[in-house]
This record gives sequence, structure tokens and C-alpha cells, in this order.
Amino acid sequence: MIHVGENSWNLRIFITDLALEKTMRVRGDQHIGGIMLQLVDPENPKDWSDHALWWPARNVWLSRTKLTLDQYGVQADSLLHFTPMHKILRVQLPDLRYLDCRVDYSVKTFSAVVNLCKQLDIRYPEELSLCKPLEAEHLKRNFAQLPHQKRVPIAEPDGTTYLQPAADTNSFVPISTSFHGEGGSTGSLDKPSAPGSFFCAPLSPHNHRARSPMRAVSPAPGTWKQSQLGYATYDSSSSSLGDFQENLASSPPTPCADVRALLLRPKSLVEKARLNVGWLDSSLSIMEQGIREYDTLCLRFKYFTFFDLNPKCDQVRINQLYEQAKWSVLNEELDCTEEESLMFAALQFQVNHHVNHTPQGGAVDSGIETSSQENDNEDEIDSALKELQITLEGPDYGGDSRDITRIPELSDYLRYLKPQRFTLRGYKRYYFTYRDLHLHLFKNAEESRRVAPAISINLKGCEVTPDVNLSQGKYAIRLEVSPEDGHGTNSEVWVRCENEQQYAKWMAACRLAAKGRSLADSSYESEVDNILSLLQMQRPAHGVHVNIDPRSVEAIDYLSPKILRKLSNKAVQRILEAHANVRELNALDSKLKYIQAWRSLPDFGVTLFVIKFDGHRKEELLGVAHNRIMRMDLSSGDHIKTWRYNTMKAWNVNWNIKCMMIQFEDENVVFSCHSADCKVVHEFIGGYIFMSMRSKDNNQTLNEELFHKLTGGWS
Repeated sequence: MIHVGENSWNLRIFITDLALEKTMRVRGDQHIGGIMLQLVDPENPKDWSDHALWWPARNVWLSRTKLTLDQYGVQADSLLHFTPMHKILRVQLPDLRYLDCRVDYSVKTFSAVVNLCKQLDIRYPEELSLCKPLEAEHLKRNFAQLPHQKRVPIAEPDGTTYLQPAADTNSFVPISTSFHGEGGSTGSLDKPSAPGSFFCAPLSPHNHRARSPMRAVSPAPGTWKQSQLGYATYDSSSSSLGDFQENLASSPPTPCADVRALLLRPKSLVEKARLNVGWLDSSLSIMEQGIREYDTLCLRFKYFTFFDLNPKCDQVRINQLYEQAKWSVLNEELDCTEEESLMFAALQFQVNHHVNHTPQGGAVDSGIETSSQENDNEDEIDSALKELQITLEGPDYGGDSRDITRIPELSDYLRYLKPQRFTLRGYKRYYFTYRDLHLHLFKNAEESRRVAPAISINLKGCEVTPDVNLSQGKYAIRLEVSPEDGHGTNSEVWVRCENEQQYAKWMAACRLAAKGRSLADSSYESEVDNILSLLQMQRPAHGVHVNIDPRSVEAIDYLSPKILRKLSNKAVQRILEAHANVRELNALDSKLKYIQAWRSLPDFGVTLFVIKFDGHRKEELLGVAHNRIMRMDLSSGDHIKTWRYNTMKAWNVNWNIKCMMIQFEDENVVFSCHSADCKVVHEFIGGYIFMSMRSKDNNQTLNEELFHKLTGGWS
């Protein structure tokens, strides 16, 4: 017992579960753990193990229980909250469904995502993160132009609104009704209006009429509860994890109109860059970033390096990745040609066809053939041994014997063009040879054996972009080559092929050379086959009998608005013609083909930011990819210069002026980010470097400390 006059003072603590405020007599040298023990009422037994002290005015958890009040800076005018660390978070999955999940609000966001993905059966959780839902208003102005506040009003469970210190990254989102509810977040004190009922947070954060008391009689465990919006939330009390995974491994063909109306469609490169303002800071807790119980966050794949996609154990991961890819195409976040859009539509139609024909209550079609396994159990062992052999030795391409002492080369007649402004020069025919990661151009085949090449191009580190139009017979490759001395801007080169076979060989060679790999690499032949298969899927199958009623197909569900306007009344017929190429695929193979085609798009995996370089007046784009960053033109998106991570020595952030400096071997790059906080850019670069350090070791554990060291921005 502490008495008055012993350097003690009164401390107010609000217990959220009891809606009760207590006043305790404390001293500054008391540690946090002892104060929490004094809060526990022995006459009212309750499990308080999940509770901790939260300081609303400072926006911080007092999680280090061995520290004292003086060390935390708690004084007599402070009000602390004794509240659960695990709270209900509404999570929107990539397939646009909402889940009410119990998430730890006190740990770093990265750890919270790891635990969440473990519940959802999604491997490699480091590839995902949480982001705040954006509205159309957020795409109209840059983050730097939004009215910033050093202190942000947040409503707490006791009904008090505190002006809390804004987090480093997330002060951009205004506290709006669409994010926190009509009256702000109600925290962990949502009470039923009648005995025997409990509150269930609304399935849509934008439809608050659905927020009504729900009867204690709930659906059977392991089922999806239907909402007024036609969508569902999962009953997490299910004891059948298998049913849960099956539901997440297969999504409804189309979302309801209300959910789809909230999707954002960027109309320019600048708006695409502004989409990346919502990512949470992985090194801060969810609570510290203004998120309260029953608020909504979006779970998305953040880093576009998908490690070890395995159809046997990644059905949920593949489905959610497919859904994110699908909506990025339909919302025009990535540019697609007409043929590519129809190919995506055909694969999506094939997936929906399998979903619609899956028997209710039956197992979800995994796409993995099991009949042979039932007949002979040894087939599974043989398949595993063959897969292991391919992994160790590389694929066997027809059993042809190769001279492993000689590096393969390519040579053929192609057309070459170096585009320049204000000129009408056309393609010129050259004899191309490819060896040692270089393209050598000669006037003819005879000169290649006796004279020096007329033009030589170093392909290592270059940007390779396909430029294909099947209807026009156009098979071109666009190369953006870095200068030999490392200074200056990239130079653009166009190479045009005569047919599909020629294009596939040279395109595969250029892609491997850009990564520093020669034709001797075991993935060359598979790369050629993948390119040919994608081209084949884009070619319409004319004259094929289609036994599907066109009136049952809604083109708006399969094509982006731009392609839909272009095709007009012919859209459904073109989708069905393209579907003839993929009608034999099962659901899982269709999703994998979709992801493969998505990853082959020119703009895939490039996260954009609006920046301003030090010493420059105009804004430019910075593209961050898995192995490089690019300086890009703001209006056209043309690559001005490319820097590879393997030439990077260090990167630093000046938090006072929000400026970032990256040190390369030959120069230093200094810029400020206008479309998001510089911490977001810092985290993307550090995150991709962390992803590149992963290995296929089965015993590999996730090194969270290394992730935070690379992305945290603090030494």
C-alpha cells in the first residue's frame, strides 16, 4: 500500500473490458508489470493475460513491463487504458471478401501479417502487407499536398478523442466515415443493445446500416455467413480448418455491386503512383497507426517476387494471388493489348466455369489429378522423385545430347531500329549474333566470320519490353540499354522478328541476358516454351463450335472498360473465341497460367512513386522493382535511367526533411517523395533486397530482425 506523501501521485487507468476507470496511488519508480498486477481484482477472477497498458495521449503501448513509469514518462495528468492486445480487425482479402480476424494490435505490423497469414494458410507472408483502403479523393492529390497534421484526432473506447502524434508513414488518410464508421471507431466497447446478443462489425465499411445486433444463434461452424451485400464473412470459431482453406482457395466469380463500386481505376501514371500511399509501416504496430477495433484494412501482395509457388500446398496463396492479378488487370492498373486482355478474360471465364460447376458442399477442385494416385500409390513417389531430379539437374529437353563445354549461340537475320525524335527512319536488316550476353550486328552472315560487328549491344542489366500485335503480325522487342560508362541516360533499341518462333528464341535470350544468364542456363528452353504458349493463347480460335450461350456471359466482368469500349458488341463473341484455346485447363492450371501471363506484362512488378530529384524543379517518376530502381518520365513512363541493386552501396533517409539518398558505385541519388512518405519507398527497396536473400532451404526460418534492419530506416 502506497500512502500520500511518499513521492506518490494518482494515476487514472481505464479498464476497457469493464468500462470502468480506476484511480491508483503510484510512484514513478514502479514498473509497469507491478501496476498491471494491482489492477487485477482477485475477487473477480478473469483471464487478463492478453491485456496491456495503452497510452492514448502518446499513441504508444507500454509493452516493456520491466520499465518504470518514470522511464516511460508517465505523469500524474496521464490517462492509461488497460485493454486487450488482440482485437477484431476487418480484413479485405485480395478477392474482395471481408474477414473478421483476431489480430494482435500491439506487435509490429510485419509480425501481425505473419500471424494472420498463418491462420489463412498462406506461405511466405513476407510478400504481403496491410494497407489502408483508399478513396477516389486520394488519387487527386499527392501525399505532399495533403493537409498534414502533427497530431491526428483518434477516438478512443472511453468516448474521448485524443490528438495523437501522427505515425511516420500514415498521417495521410483523413479520419473519414468510410474508414472509421459514422461516429469514429467505437474501439473494444461495442455493446449489444439487447441481452443475449453481440455486435458483429459490418461486412462493408461503407454500409453502416448492416451494423446491427446479431442473434447469438449463429450458423454452423466452418461456414460463410451471408450479409446484406451478398458477400460473406467467415465464422472463425470453426474447428474444421479444411473447410476454411477450401473457401479461401476458391472465390465467388463476381463481387457484389457495392464492393465493386469502391474499386479505384487510375487514369494516369501519376494516379497509379498515388495508389501506393496506403501501405502501413511494417515497423510500427497497427494501433500506433490510428487503427482501432473493427476498422478495415486490406491484405495485399506487396512485393512481386512470389517464391516457390507450389500447387500442392499453395492453393489459397495461388487463388488470392490470381484474384489480385485479375483486379489489377480489370481496373487498368497494368496496360494490356487487346489480345492480352482477351486471353486474361478467357482464363478467368475458365476459372469461373469450374467454380460454377463445383458441387455445393463438395471439395473444391484443386486442379491436381488424383485418379492415378488412387490406382497406384507409387505414382506419387515417382512424381516426387522426378520433380526432385528436374530441380537438381534441370529439365531434360528431349534427351538431346549437348556439348557442355561450349556456350550456345543464336544467329539470324532480324530488323534493327534506333528510334530518334523528328526522324522517319525505318527498320534496317542486319545479321544478328548473340554470344556472351552481347548482341552483335553485321551487314550479312559472311561478315560475321571475318570482320568486326557494325553495332554491339551489351544486354546485361537492360530493360526488355515485348511489343507484340498478333493481328498485325508484329513481333518486336524493345531494349533500353544502359550506357557503357554508367553515366547518362538509357538508349532505346528496337528489334523486330519475322515470326513467333524467332521472337520466342530471341526474347528468351534477351530476358536471360538482362539477368546476366547465358543460353546455357537450364531455364532457356522453358522460357521459350512459356512465350510460345502465351502467344498461342492470345491467338483466337476461329471456326470452333461454342456451346455456351453468349447471353449468359457479362463482358463487364471479364474486360476492362477501355477494351470493352473498343470491342463494343463483339466483346462476348471474342471472349468465347479466346476461351476455345484454354477450355481443356482445370481451375488451378487456369489460375497459374493467368499469373504467368500477368507476370510477363511489361509493367508488372514496378511500383511507382512521384518524386523530385535534388536540384531539379519538375516532378518525375521512380519505379521500384525486385532488382532495380528506375527514373521515369512522368507523362510517358519512358525509362530515363536504371540503377541495379547489385551496384548499391547504402541508402539513407533524412527524417527531418523527408529526403532519401541512395549511394551507388558511381554516383549518389538524392530525392524527396511526393506521392507517399519516403518511409514507403525505403521499405520497398529494403524489402526487395530482403526477398533476394531467401533460399530454398526447407529449414529456413523467417528472419524478422533482418527484415526490420533493412526496412526500418534506423541504424
